[in-house]
Amino acid sequence: MRSNVPIGRFLGLGRGDRVPDAKTVWLNRDALAQAGKAEEVFRQGDGYLARQGYIARGGQILDASIVPVPRNHNTRDENAAIKKGEEPEDWENKPDMRCQKDLYARWTKKHGKSHYGYKNHLSVDRKHKLVRRYHVSDAALHDSQAVDHLLMRGNTGSGVWADAAYRSKEVEAKLRDRKLKSHIHRKGKRGKPLTDQAKGSNRTKSTVRVRVEHVFGAQANDMGGTLVRTIGLVRAKAKIGLKNLAYNMRRLCQLRRINPNPA
Repeated sequence: MRSNVPIGRFLGLGRGDRVPDAKTVWLNRDALAQAGKAEEVFRQGDGYLARQGYIARGGQILDASIVPVPRNHNTRDENAAIKKGEEPEDWENKPDMRCQKDLYARWTKKHGKSHYGYKNHLSVDRKHKLVRRYHVSDAALHDSQAVDHLLMRGNTGSGVWADAAYRSKEVEAKLRDRKLKSHIHRKGKRGKPLTDQAKGSNRTKSTVRVRVEHVFGAQANDMGGTLVRTIGLVRAKAKIGLKNLAYNMRRLCQLRRINPNPA
């Protein structure tokens, strides 16, 4: 979806004002990242959605997507040090090389393939398909470990949908403590496969859970892809957080066309 609003008007610029160049935009975004203000900006955006009538409704859907970054070409010893949370000894004397190295991105496997980068963990409301909470981590963090960052109390629905990666006794207990109803997929165990009834229940849950895939699809296909060309967790958090905000702005335009007067 493309906006018909000129970039100058969107930025609040007059006819005689100069449109910021790419370097100016980068410096402003980096200042936002270093100040740790990206999440605050996102929350302000969420408040604006609520004031426009698009409060979180119908329950929340949790999922995560891998965000790739350019791969580092390190030696085995350098990778071992990074994995321990340490900086390789000789990097301190090579500042030009060091500034191009990411100490926080991690490798993970998904569907048998290796991926390097970060994860964008999302909580999306069922009704409007808007991002309500997000958390950025390295790619190796298990999806279920981000649940505390994603669950919200302000949704009008109590249901929580997620795939089987989120199902554990600990997560189920957290949902009960918050008076939330679990619609998390069940998973089979070795020697104890899912019953036909459980498989049918999972299929029913998938009809709701699939809505979060539309969010990741829009970010990957309509918003310049998923690759983030930043170095370090601080900048990755800001870049991914602002992309989530930009998705919400695009989604708001769609919702207004579908229903100009939300209930």
